[in-house]
Amino acid sequence: MPSLSTLLSQGFNGLILGALLALVSSGLTIILGTLGVLNFAHGALFMLGAYTAYVVLGHTGSYVLAVLAGCAFLAVVGLVLERGLIQYYYDRNEEDQILVTYGLGIMIVEAVRFFFGGNSQQVSVPGWGEGIVSIGSLIYPLYRVQAVVIIAVTLLALYLLLYRTRIGLVVRAGIEDTVMVSMLGINARRTFLLVFALGAAAAGFAGVVYAPIISVNPDMGGSFLVDSFVVIVIGGLGSFPGAVVGGLAAGEIISLTSAFNAAYSDVMLFVVMAAVLVLRPQGLFGVEGRQ
Repeated sequence: MPSLSTLLSQGFNGLILGALLALVSSGLTIILGTLGVLNFAHGALFMLGAYTAYVVLGHTGSYVLAVLAGCAFLAVVGLVLERGLIQYYYDRNEEDQILVTYGLGIMIVEAVRFFFGGNSQQVSVPGWGEGIVSIGSLIYPLYRVQAVVIIAVTLLALYLLLYRTRIGLVVRAGIEDTVMVSMLGINARRTFLLVFALGAAAAGFAGVVYAPIISVNPDMGGSFLVDSFVVIVIGGLGSFPGAVVGGLAAGEIISLTSAFNAAYSDVMLFVVMAAVLVLRPQGLFGVEGRQ
């Protein structure tokens, strides 16, 4: 039986992991909900964000520049991928989408491995994030607490973008009915381009924030990709609140289960997903009938 301090520590670890999953999943669920594309390269985009932090922080030491570079670089990558490849698969079946995006993810991973090698790289914690903080009887790294705040502010900004702007209105309308959006005279293709770039930028930002916490390596996006799809199933397809709640829940499930037996952490997450599918097939915040 784990001690109380261990449970508290794992609870905070789960909060950080859940916040990251919420951010990664929010981009993935917007892409899947609006474009109907099963983007299996999303984990590779998350990894690219982490390597952007590794390069920019290593050369400049500026966390702000790393964040800006990560978001901008991944947004450009998203634009290029959508125009150059993804747009040709909107009307193709799911198997084709899975194969092409999975293959694309492998290509990105191997390209990074070619340039940076397969060894893990360490990203320094920014100066203002060094040290520890006392939370009751718990001693915890300061940057991890700050990372939760940074991600929370980012999720709030994404919420305001999606629910308080015209661009967000078009995106949410596209999730509900793309055909109707096109009939209203809105350029659906341009909207699709924006959505994919936004989703890629969210993944890149999450990678930048997470880079100082773990060792950066080309394969780091694989587990996040799997867990993000589970989050979408739990939260509901195309639902931003569902991605946030599902991500936080998934992070706590994985971390708290690890406190008892790490081998069952992912198993428990899939058990919860199965229970949600049985009790509420559309997810916690999903709309019944949405494809």
